Order: sequence, then structure tokens, then C-alpha cells
Amino acid sequence: QVHLVESGGGLVQPGGSLRLSCVASGSIFSYNAVGWYRQAPGKQRELVAGIDVAAGTNYVDSVKGRFTISRDKSKNAIYLQMSGLKPDDTGVYYCNVKWRRIDYWGQGTQVTVSS
Repeated sequence: QVHLVESGGGLVQPGGSLRLSCVASGSIFSYNAVGWYRQAPGKQRELVAGIDVAAGTNYVDSVKGRFTISRDKSKNAIYLQMSGLKPDDTGVYYCNVKWRRIDYWGQGTQVTVSS
């Protein structure tokens, strides 16, 4: 089984920065895709940034130029560097790993952008 744990969320003012981390443990040896999703109150969960083995890196339009997804294979970690944060970025952020058509999810970390 794959276990994902996110960290790095918190309260930040508009224009601020946060770096989210996701550490994977368990029987994960490879992946088809990794990514970060977020879910704002009352809204559907959306893909924010992802790395697909076949398709490469992609970002939702609203975060392009502000967010950067990366992965450190040696540490079994996925990162989301966020800058220029906006109130609309508020939500619970989840890391995700897709392997053999199965989705593995972290528990989520809250990001609140507010003045």
C-alpha cells in the first residue's frame, strides 16, 4: 500500500509564498503521474499541477507562472512551490500518485490565503 503525507500548508497573506511537501511511503516503486489537487469549500476538487510520465508537466491556467511542481525521487517526495498566492488559492491541497490506474491520495493540507 502507498501512504502519502502532505505538509507545508498554513495561513499566508496575499502575495505570499508556501512550499508544500508530500512524502510517499509504502510499496510505491514507480508511477504514471504525480500531482497536486486542491478543493475549495463548496467547489469540486481540481488538478492544480501534475507531472505525467507520458504528457509531461501541466498546470491549471490560474496558477501558471506562480506555482511549480517538482519531485525528488531520492526522497520519495513531491513538492509544490507556490508564490504570488491569491485568496482564490485557498483550499485543501492533496497530493496524488497514479500507478497502474489506481489513485493514491494524501490526507490533505490546508492552505488559507487571507489578509
